Amino acid sequence: MSRRERRVAGPSRWLARALIAGVAGFTALAAAGCRQDMHDQPKVKPLAENNFFADGSGARPIPAGAVSRGDLRADHVFYSGRLADDSLVAELPMPVTRELLVRGRERFNIFCSPCHGRTGQADGMVVRRGYKQPSSYHVDRLRMAPVGYFFDVMTNGFGVMPSYAAQVPAADRWAIAAYVRTLQLAQHFDAAKLAPEERARLDAPPAAEPAHAAAH
Repeated sequence: MSRRERRVAGPSRWLARALIAGVAGFTALAAAGCRQDMHDQPKVKPLAENNFFADGSGARPIPAGAVSRGDLRADHVFYSGRLADDSLVAELPMPVTRELLVRGRERFNIFCSPCHGRTGQADGMVVRRGYKQPSSYHVDRLRMAPVGYFFDVMTNGFGVMPSYAAQVPAADRWAIAAYVRTLQLAQHFDAAKLAPEERARLDAPPAAEPAHAAAH
């Protein structure tokens, strides 16, 4: 490149750099202005004073006739497992039926047995693989605990056990609590209290497995 060409190219490079810097600066200012416009847009802040309304309050009362959406949770005992004095309930807040126990067994086997085992002996598969062992359901402390205790632990968690409120609805948590009671009863029931026909069914050998089931 000749000396003359270098003299011509020098101002051109300077103008190009100046143009690029100007465009970049304008873009930055435009972006900042846009951000401020969004940041400062008119809005009502919760519980803040607002002169738009006659009472000066930004928080508005619920319109008359509004219907709640989702779970109202008006039944404190059902959703918390506790009485008004915050003590744990000693009885289930629903009738104990076969359907309730079958549902509880199904949910227990899905959500609880990996740690607690199918019989509540705290020998589930994850425990056998190194997870911290929970207490057996058959220790005196848990046998004497009110049924609301099991619902409370499932709802809020305890120790290394997390809350299962998000995975298990309240009705299923009560069904599981009822089934835990049957596991405890199965280990500590006095068979002498059974009627003769009931004792005979208990002592009878299990029915033979169907041939087609055994083949599988």
